Amino acid sequence: MQFGIFTVGDVTPDPTTGRTPTEAERVKSLITIALKAEEVGLDVFAQGQHHNPPFVVSSPTTTLGYIAAKTEKLVLSTSTTLITTTDPVKIAEDFATLQHVADGRVDLMMGRGNTGPVYPWFGKDIRDGIPLAVENYQLLRRLWREDVVDWSGQFRTPLQGFTSTPRPLDGVPPFVWHGSIRSPQIAEQAAFYGDGFFHNHIFWPAEHTQRMVEFYRRRFEHYGHGSADQAIVGLGGQVFMRKNSQDAVREFRPYFDNAPVYGGGPSLEEFSTQTPLTVGSPEQVIERTLGFRDYVGDYQRQLFLIDHAGLPLKTVLEQLDILGEEVVPVLRREFAALKPAHVPDAPTHASLVAAAGGGHDSTVHAADDVTGRTVETAAQA
Repeated sequence: MQFGIFTVGDVTPDPTTGRTPTEAERVKSLITIALKAEEVGLDVFAQGQHHNPPFVVSSPTTTLGYIAAKTEKLVLSTSTTLITTTDPVKIAEDFATLQHVADGRVDLMMGRGNTGPVYPWFGKDIRDGIPLAVENYQLLRRLWREDVVDWSGQFRTPLQGFTSTPRPLDGVPPFVWHGSIRSPQIAEQAAFYGDGFFHNHIFWPAEHTQRMVEFYRRRFEHYGHGSADQAIVGLGGQVFMRKNSQDAVREFRPYFDNAPVYGGGPSLEEFSTQTPLTVGSPEQVIERTLGFRDYVGDYQRQLFLIDHAGLPLKTVLEQLDILGEEVVPVLRREFAALKPAHVPDAPTHASLVAAAGGGHDSTVHAADDVTGRTVETAAQA
Protein backbone atom coordinates (compact mmCIF):
# COMPACT_ATOMS: atom_id res chain seq x y z
CA MET A 1 0.00 0.00 0.00
CA GLN A 2 1.21 3.48 -0.84
CA PHE A 3 1.17 6.33 1.66
CA GLY A 4 1.73 9.97 0.89
CA ILE A 5 0.48 13.51 1.07
CA PHE A 6 -1.51 15.75 -1.21
CA THR A 7 -1.80 19.51 -1.32
CA VAL A 8 -4.07 22.08 -2.94
CA GLY A 9 -1.36 24.74 -2.65
CA ASP A 10 -3.53 27.36 -0.96
CA VAL A 11 -2.10 30.70 0.16
CA THR A 12 -3.99 31.28 3.40
CA PRO A 13 -3.26 33.67 6.28
CA ASP A 14 -2.00 32.12 9.49
CA PRO A 15 -4.80 33.05 11.91
CA THR A 16 -2.44 32.95 14.90
CA THR A 17 -0.06 35.57 13.47
CA GLY A 18 -2.08 37.29 10.75
CA ARG A 19 0.73 36.76 8.26
CA THR A 20 0.06 35.52 4.74
CA PRO A 21 2.98 33.86 2.90
CA THR A 22 3.99 35.21 -0.48
CA GLU A 23 3.41 33.12 -3.57
CA ALA A 24 7.16 32.59 -3.83
CA GLU A 25 7.29 31.33 -0.26
CA ARG A 26 4.36 28.99 -0.86
CA VAL A 27 5.82 27.52 -4.05
CA LYS A 28 9.15 26.92 -2.33
CA SER A 29 7.35 25.41 0.68
CA LEU A 30 5.68 22.82 -1.56
CA ILE A 31 9.10 21.73 -2.77
CA THR A 32 10.41 21.55 0.80
CA ILE A 33 7.39 19.49 1.85
CA ALA A 34 7.88 17.05 -1.03
CA LEU A 35 11.56 16.54 -0.25
CA LYS A 36 10.69 15.99 3.40
CA ALA A 37 8.08 13.42 2.38
CA GLU A 38 10.75 11.32 0.71
CA GLU A 39 13.13 11.83 3.64
CA VAL A 40 10.63 10.40 6.14
CA GLY A 41 9.83 7.41 3.93
CA LEU A 42 6.52 8.32 2.30
CA ASP A 43 5.72 7.02 -1.16
CA VAL A 44 3.72 9.72 -2.93
CA PHE A 45 3.58 13.50 -3.24
CA ALA A 46 0.57 14.91 -5.12
CA GLN A 47 -0.46 18.48 -5.82
CA GLY A 48 -3.54 20.00 -7.36
CA GLN A 49 -4.18 22.29 -10.31
CA HIS A 50 -5.96 25.59 -9.86
CA HIS A 51 -5.94 28.79 -11.90
CA ASN A 52 -7.15 31.32 -9.37
CA PRO A 53 -6.18 32.85 -6.04
CA PRO A 54 -5.60 31.72 -3.36
CA PHE A 55 -3.79 28.83 -5.07
CA VAL A 56 -0.30 28.69 -6.58
CA VAL A 57 -0.39 25.31 -8.33
CA SER A 58 -1.47 26.35 -11.82
CA SER A 59 1.41 24.43 -13.45
CA PRO A 60 1.92 21.24 -11.43
CA THR A 61 4.34 19.53 -13.80
CA THR A 62 6.76 22.45 -13.48
CA THR A 63 7.26 21.97 -9.75
CA LEU A 64 6.97 18.20 -10.00
CA GLY A 65 9.77 18.21 -12.56
CA TYR A 66 12.01 20.11 -10.16
CA ILE A 67 11.08 17.75 -7.33
CA ALA A 68 11.84 14.77 -9.58
CA ALA A 69 15.41 16.02 -10.03
CA LYS A 70 15.83 16.27 -6.26
CA THR A 71 14.34 12.89 -5.29
CA GLU A 72 14.99 9.23 -6.01
CA LYS A 73 12.00 7.18 -4.91
CA LEU A 74 9.03 9.50 -4.47
CA VAL A 75 6.09 8.93 -6.83
CA LEU A 76 5.00 12.29 -8.23
CA SER A 77 1.33 12.79 -8.91
CA THR A 78 -1.45 15.31 -9.08
CA SER A 79 -4.39 15.56 -6.74
CA THR A 80 -6.28 17.13 -9.62
CA THR A 81 -5.41 17.47 -13.29
CA LEU A 82 -8.22 19.47 -14.83
CA ILE A 83 -9.25 17.18 -17.68
CA THR A 84 -12.22 19.43 -18.45
CA THR A 85 -10.35 22.67 -19.15
CA THR A 86 -6.79 21.56 -19.95
CA ASP A 87 -6.10 20.55 -23.54
CA PRO A 88 -5.56 16.76 -23.68
CA VAL A 89 -2.64 17.34 -26.04
CA LYS A 90 -0.93 19.45 -23.42
CA ILE A 91 -1.61 16.88 -20.70
CA ALA A 92 -0.17 14.13 -22.92
CA GLU A 93 2.98 16.13 -23.63
CA ASP A 94 3.56 17.42 -20.10
CA PHE A 95 3.18 14.12 -18.29
CA ALA A 96 5.15 12.10 -20.82
CA THR A 97 7.94 14.65 -20.41
CA LEU A 98 7.68 14.33 -16.64
CA GLN A 99 7.89 10.54 -17.00
CA HIS A 100 11.27 10.89 -18.71
CA VAL A 101 12.56 13.42 -16.17
CA ALA A 102 11.44 11.26 -13.23
CA ASP A 103 12.44 7.86 -14.68
CA GLY A 104 8.82 6.77 -14.59
CA ARG A 105 7.95 7.89 -11.04
CA VAL A 106 4.77 9.56 -12.28
CA ASP A 107 1.04 9.09 -12.27
CA LEU A 108 -1.84 11.56 -12.29
CA MET A 109 -5.36 12.09 -11.10
CA MET A 110 -8.02 13.36 -13.45
CA GLY A 111 -10.68 15.64 -12.04
CA ARG A 112 -13.11 18.42 -12.87
CA GLY A 113 -12.07 20.68 -10.00
CA ASN A 114 -14.41 22.73 -7.86
CA THR A 115 -13.92 26.24 -9.28
CA GLY A 116 -16.79 27.16 -11.58
CA PRO A 117 -15.22 30.25 -13.22
CA VAL A 118 -12.30 28.22 -14.57
CA TYR A 119 -14.55 26.95 -17.39
CA PRO A 120 -15.15 30.27 -19.19
CA TRP A 121 -11.55 31.30 -18.53
CA PHE A 122 -10.54 28.45 -20.81
CA GLY A 123 -13.41 28.80 -23.25
CA LYS A 124 -15.58 26.01 -21.82
CA ASP A 125 -19.07 25.76 -20.34
CA ILE A 126 -19.45 24.27 -16.86
CA ARG A 127 -22.67 22.61 -18.00
CA ASP A 128 -20.47 20.44 -20.25
CA GLY A 129 -18.33 19.28 -17.34
CA ILE A 130 -19.07 15.57 -17.58
CA PRO A 131 -19.06 15.36 -21.42
CA LEU A 132 -15.76 17.29 -21.44
CA ALA A 133 -14.24 14.86 -18.95
CA VAL A 134 -15.35 11.88 -21.03
CA GLU A 135 -14.30 13.18 -24.44
CA ASN A 136 -11.00 14.71 -23.37
CA TYR A 137 -9.93 11.57 -21.59
CA GLN A 138 -10.80 9.42 -24.60
CA LEU A 139 -8.49 11.59 -26.68
CA LEU A 140 -5.73 11.57 -24.06
CA ARG A 141 -5.66 7.78 -24.00
CA ARG A 142 -5.30 7.65 -27.76
CA LEU A 143 -2.53 10.25 -27.76
CA TRP A 144 -0.51 8.07 -25.37
CA ARG A 145 -1.26 4.75 -27.06
CA GLU A 146 -1.22 5.59 -30.79
CA ASP A 147 1.79 7.03 -32.57
CA VAL A 148 -0.35 8.87 -35.12
CA VAL A 149 -3.82 10.12 -34.23
CA ASP A 150 -6.67 11.27 -36.46
CA TRP A 151 -9.44 12.60 -34.27
CA SER A 152 -12.46 14.85 -34.20
CA GLY A 153 -14.89 15.60 -31.39
CA GLN A 154 -17.27 18.16 -29.97
CA PHE A 155 -15.01 20.32 -27.82
CA ARG A 156 -11.69 20.93 -29.59
CA THR A 157 -10.35 21.35 -33.09
CA PRO A 158 -9.72 18.10 -35.03
CA LEU A 159 -6.32 16.42 -35.21
CA GLN A 160 -4.94 15.01 -38.44
CA GLY A 161 -1.85 12.84 -38.47
CA PHE A 162 -0.84 14.15 -35.04
CA THR A 163 1.93 12.62 -32.94
CA SER A 164 2.22 13.67 -29.31
CA THR A 165 5.84 14.03 -28.24
CA PRO A 166 7.68 12.85 -26.33
CA ARG A 167 6.17 9.40 -26.44
CA PRO A 168 5.52 7.73 -23.06
CA LEU A 169 8.58 6.34 -21.33
CA ASP A 170 9.19 2.68 -22.29
CA GLY A 171 6.03 2.85 -24.39
CA VAL A 172 3.88 2.78 -21.22
CA PRO A 173 1.63 5.73 -20.30
CA PRO A 174 1.40 6.95 -16.71
CA PHE A 175 -1.21 5.26 -14.55
CA VAL A 176 -4.37 7.34 -14.21
CA TRP A 177 -6.57 7.83 -11.18
CA HIS A 178 -9.97 9.48 -11.56
CA GLY A 179 -10.82 11.69 -8.63
CA SER A 180 -14.36 12.58 -7.67
CA ILE A 181 -16.19 13.61 -4.54
CA ARG A 182 -19.77 13.20 -5.72
CA SER A 183 -20.05 12.25 -9.43
CA PRO A 184 -20.84 8.59 -10.16
CA GLN A 185 -20.16 9.29 -13.85
CA ILE A 186 -16.48 9.71 -13.02
CA ALA A 187 -16.43 6.48 -11.00
CA GLU A 188 -18.05 4.84 -14.03
CA GLN A 189 -15.35 6.24 -16.30
CA ALA A 190 -12.60 4.90 -14.05
CA ALA A 191 -14.25 1.48 -13.98
CA PHE A 192 -14.78 1.38 -17.75
CA TYR A 193 -11.06 1.78 -18.46
CA GLY A 194 -9.85 -0.24 -15.49
CA ASP A 195 -8.17 2.86 -14.06
CA GLY A 196 -7.93 3.83 -10.40
CA PHE A 197 -10.64 5.68 -8.48
CA PHE A 198 -9.70 8.20 -5.80
CA HIS A 199 -12.12 9.70 -3.30
CA ASN A 200 -10.73 12.74 -1.52
CA HIS A 201 -12.55 11.62 1.63
CA ILE A 202 -12.45 14.98 3.38
CA PHE A 203 -15.78 16.81 3.39
CA TRP A 204 -18.26 13.94 3.26
CA PRO A 205 -19.39 11.28 5.75
CA ALA A 206 -18.15 7.70 5.54
CA GLU A 207 -21.48 6.48 4.15
CA HIS A 208 -21.09 8.65 1.05
CA THR A 209 -17.53 7.48 0.41
CA GLN A 210 -18.65 3.87 0.85
CA ARG A 211 -21.40 4.26 -1.76
CA MET A 212 -19.06 5.83 -4.31
CA VAL A 213 -16.35 3.20 -3.87
CA GLU A 214 -18.81 0.31 -3.92
CA PHE A 215 -20.32 1.62 -7.15
CA TYR A 216 -16.87 1.86 -8.74
CA ARG A 217 -15.96 -1.64 -7.61
CA ARG A 218 -19.15 -3.16 -9.04
CA ARG A 219 -18.64 -1.45 -12.40
CA PHE A 220 -14.94 -2.42 -12.47
CA GLU A 221 -15.99 -6.04 -12.19
CA HIS A 222 -18.82 -5.54 -14.72
CA TYR A 223 -16.30 -4.39 -17.35
CA GLY A 224 -14.17 -7.49 -16.84
CA HIS A 225 -11.07 -6.00 -15.25
CA GLY A 226 -11.15 -8.36 -12.27
CA SER A 227 -13.20 -8.98 -9.19
CA ALA A 228 -14.65 -6.02 -7.33
CA ASP A 229 -12.13 -6.33 -4.52
CA GLN A 230 -9.29 -6.07 -7.05
CA ALA A 231 -10.31 -2.59 -8.19
CA ILE A 232 -7.71 0.13 -7.56
CA VAL A 233 -8.92 2.53 -4.87
CA GLY A 234 -7.31 5.55 -3.25
CA LEU A 235 -8.48 7.70 -0.36
CA GLY A 236 -7.61 11.12 0.95
CA GLY A 237 -7.99 12.39 4.48
CA GLN A 238 -6.92 15.27 6.66
CA VAL A 239 -5.02 14.89 9.92
CA PHE A 240 -3.36 17.04 12.54
CA MET A 241 -1.35 15.39 15.28
CA ARG A 242 0.42 16.07 18.51
CA LYS A 243 1.60 13.64 21.17
CA ASN A 244 -1.44 14.51 23.28
CA SER A 245 -4.81 14.82 21.59
CA GLN A 246 -5.74 17.85 23.71
CA ASP A 247 -2.69 19.71 22.42
CA ALA A 248 -3.58 18.80 18.83
CA VAL A 249 -7.14 20.11 19.18
CA ARG A 250 -6.03 23.31 20.90
CA GLU A 251 -3.36 24.06 18.28
CA PHE A 252 -5.45 23.20 15.23
CA ARG A 253 -8.69 24.89 16.29
CA PRO A 254 -7.86 28.45 15.11
CA TYR A 255 -6.80 27.07 11.71
CA PHE A 256 -10.01 25.09 11.41
CA ASP A 257 -12.21 27.97 12.56
CA ASN A 258 -10.70 30.40 10.05
CA ALA A 259 -10.11 28.12 7.07
CA PRO A 260 -11.99 29.23 3.92
CA VAL A 261 -13.61 25.80 3.52
CA TYR A 262 -14.44 25.21 7.18
CA GLY A 263 -14.96 28.54 8.91
CA GLY A 264 -18.51 29.36 9.92
CA GLY A 265 -19.74 25.80 9.50
CA PRO A 266 -19.85 22.90 11.95
CA SER A 267 -17.53 22.98 14.93
CA LEU A 268 -14.23 21.11 14.89
CA GLU A 269 -15.75 18.42 17.09
CA GLU A 270 -18.83 18.07 14.85
CA PHE A 271 -16.73 17.95 11.70
CA SER A 272 -14.39 15.36 13.20
CA THR A 273 -17.39 13.19 14.06
CA GLN A 274 -19.20 13.60 10.73
CA THR A 275 -16.19 13.30 8.39
CA PRO A 276 -12.79 11.51 8.39
CA LEU A 277 -10.96 14.63 9.66
CA THR A 278 -8.78 13.38 12.54
CA VAL A 279 -7.24 15.80 15.01
CA GLY A 280 -5.52 14.04 17.87
CA SER A 281 -2.67 11.74 18.80
CA PRO A 282 -0.76 9.48 16.39
CA GLU A 283 -2.55 6.50 17.90
CA GLN A 284 -5.92 8.06 17.10
CA VAL A 285 -4.87 8.69 13.50
CA ILE A 286 -3.72 5.08 13.18
CA GLU A 287 -6.97 3.73 14.57
CA ARG A 288 -9.14 6.01 12.43
CA THR A 289 -7.21 5.26 9.24
CA LEU A 290 -7.30 1.50 9.77
CA GLY A 291 -11.06 1.89 10.12
CA PHE A 292 -11.36 3.18 6.55
CA ARG A 293 -10.90 -0.41 5.38
CA ASP A 294 -14.13 -1.37 7.16
CA TYR A 295 -16.22 0.55 4.64
CA VAL A 296 -14.12 0.71 1.44
CA GLY A 297 -12.36 -2.67 1.59
CA ASP A 298 -8.67 -3.22 0.88
CA TYR A 299 -7.32 -0.23 -0.99
CA GLN A 300 -4.05 0.80 -2.57
CA ARG A 301 -3.26 4.44 -1.78
CA GLN A 302 -3.76 6.68 1.24
CA LEU A 303 -2.91 10.37 0.93
CA PHE A 304 -3.09 12.85 3.79
CA LEU A 305 -3.73 16.59 3.57
CA ILE A 306 -1.49 18.26 6.15
CA ASP A 307 -0.60 21.75 4.84
CA HIS A 308 -4.01 23.39 4.46
CA ALA A 309 -5.56 26.44 6.12
CA GLY A 310 -2.45 28.56 6.76
CA LEU A 311 -0.44 26.08 8.82
CA PRO A 312 3.17 27.31 8.94
CA LEU A 313 5.83 25.29 7.16
CA LYS A 314 7.56 24.39 10.42
CA THR A 315 4.37 22.79 11.69
CA VAL A 316 3.80 20.90 8.43
CA LEU A 317 7.31 19.46 8.57
CA GLU A 318 6.66 18.36 12.15
CA GLN A 319 3.51 16.61 10.96
CA LEU A 320 5.60 14.79 8.34
CA ASP A 321 8.02 13.61 11.00
CA ILE A 322 5.13 12.17 13.00
CA LEU A 323 3.68 10.48 9.92
CA GLY A 324 7.01 8.97 8.91
CA GLU A 325 8.17 7.88 12.36
CA GLU A 326 5.02 6.93 14.24
CA VAL A 327 2.03 6.51 11.94
CA VAL A 328 2.89 5.13 8.51
CA PRO A 329 5.14 2.25 9.70
CA VAL A 330 2.26 0.91 11.79
CA LEU A 331 -0.26 1.42 8.98
CA ARG A 332 2.00 -0.39 6.50
CA ARG A 333 2.32 -3.37 8.77
CA GLU A 334 -1.35 -3.56 9.71
CA PHE A 335 -2.74 -3.06 6.21
CA ALA A 336 -0.28 -5.58 4.75
CA ALA A 337 -1.34 -8.19 7.30
CA LEU A 338 -4.99 -7.73 6.39
CA LYS A 339 -4.69 -7.64 2.58
CA PRO A 340 -5.55 -10.90 0.75
CA ALA A 341 -2.97 -12.16 -1.72
CA HIS A 342 -5.24 -11.65 -4.74
CA VAL A 343 -5.70 -7.93 -4.10
CA PRO A 344 -3.12 -6.03 -6.20
CA ASP A 345 -0.74 -3.34 -5.05
CA ALA A 346 -0.92 0.17 -6.43
CA PRO A 347 0.34 0.22 -10.02
CA THR A 348 3.81 1.65 -10.60
CA HIS A 349 5.74 2.29 -13.79
CA ALA A 350 7.75 -0.88 -13.20
CA SER A 351 4.64 -3.02 -12.72
CA LEU A 352 2.95 -1.52 -15.78
CA VAL A 353 6.03 -2.17 -17.91
CA ALA A 354 6.13 -5.77 -16.68
CA ALA A 355 2.43 -6.22 -17.44
CA ALA A 356 3.07 -4.94 -20.97
CA GLY A 357 5.69 -7.62 -21.52
CA GLY A 358 8.59 -5.21 -21.13
CA GLY A 359 9.42 -1.71 -22.15
CA HIS A 360 10.68 -0.38 -25.45
CA ASP A 361 11.91 2.88 -26.91
CA SER A 362 8.78 4.46 -28.36
CA THR A 363 10.48 7.40 -30.07
CA VAL A 364 8.73 8.41 -33.30
CA HIS A 365 11.00 9.85 -35.98
CA ALA A 366 9.46 12.30 -38.42
CA ALA A 367 9.19 11.11 -42.02
CA ASP A 368 10.08 13.15 -45.08
CA ASP A 369 6.87 13.79 -47.05
CA VAL A 370 8.46 13.01 -50.42
CA THR A 371 10.87 10.14 -49.84
CA GLY A 372 9.38 8.54 -46.77
CA ARG A 373 12.80 8.60 -45.15
CA THR A 374 13.08 9.86 -41.61
CA VAL A 375 14.34 13.39 -41.18
CA GLU A 376 17.46 12.01 -39.48
CA THR A 377 18.21 9.67 -42.41
CA ALA A 378 17.64 12.39 -44.99
CA ALA A 379 20.01 14.73 -43.18
CA GLN A 380 22.76 12.11 -43.27
CA ALA A 381 22.32 11.28 -46.97
